[in-house]
Amino acid sequence: MRLLVLGGTEFVGRAVVEAALGRGWEVTVLNRGRHAPVPGTRSLVGDRTAPGGLAALEQGEWDAVVDTWSAAPRAVHEAARLLRGRARRYVYVSSCSVYAWAPPAGYAEDAPVVEGAEADAGQTDYARDKRGGELAAVDAFGADASVLVRAGLILGPYENVGRLPWWLTRMVRGGPVLAPGPRDLPLQYIDVRDLAEWILGSAERELSGPYNLMSTQGHATMGEFLHACVRVTGSDAELRWTEPQLILDAGVEPWTQLPVWVPPGSDAHDALHSADVSRAVATGLSCRPVEETVADTWQWLRDIGGTAPQRPDRTSKGLDPEVEAKVLASAAAAEASRD
Repeated sequence: MRLLVLGGTEFVGRAVVEAALGRGWEVTVLNRGRHAPVPGTRSLVGDRTAPGGLAALEQGEWDAVVDTWSAAPRAVHEAARLLRGRARRYVYVSSCSVYAWAPPAGYAEDAPVVEGAEADAGQTDYARDKRGGELAAVDAFGADASVLVRAGLILGPYENVGRLPWWLTRMVRGGPVLAPGPRDLPLQYIDVRDLAEWILGSAERELSGPYNLMSTQGHATMGEFLHACVRVTGSDAELRWTEPQLILDAGVEPWTQLPVWVPPGSDAHDALHSADVSRAVATGLSCRPVEETVADTWQWLRDIGGTAPQRPDRTSKGLDPEVEAKVLASAAAAEASRD
């Protein structure tokens, strides 16, 4: 198949490109040329935010387009309209953030969504921009030839958001580690490579419409995730499991200061770790074990020198060591008082 990837050199886009090349597909990428293209691709240069930035795409035909754009939906609107009639399917990598807050546990693709940003509007907020991108894709390609990939938490090699890389580098530092409990807290995420394989399969199967794209609920637990981080790094890190309320009382921010984790019973946990993914599973979604995701991400980090790239449009992740030490001390004091 002939695939066009808008982007194609970082995280999700790169995983899609590598998976497509692995299938023997003919892959074209369009990006600003700031990163070296994946070997084996046809590389086109263009800035989607600049006048004439899509000129390199004025000719050519493709079986599918994959678009990972996250900012103002104008870029999706313009690309999709330009490619309409010359590509058979438009796959837009969206987000479960498009659902109106807070979606209940078990929410499916028919849950209420936010109002999308207008196609010609400037950047608004992440949820409205992603929903605007969905609407732009459907407007140009129609509901029967567009796929809306509502991804959740994405982990794996090439991560440039800072979640799994932070935990791995924290384990390397060793010593007592604030482990947010409970250890059997169910997680829901997707390895970027499993996401990429499903995306390519959606093009092959000529799927359409929205899909929640993450593992089944409880595919891994917080304990399994953090213990895997300790094992693969071979560090002397000691996980100190700490009650959620003590962490929250200390002012620690779930999800950002303690990446991946949100407390059980919260709206955030229902929204981020409790989606219904039966529609994606029925169309071929398969997710690898958490140990493989963690180990391969650690190997990638070692290969690039231990420092992961960081997207400038994403907040920094992780907990300051001094704050961590204070929370651990408070937890120890609370435990001693109970004894």
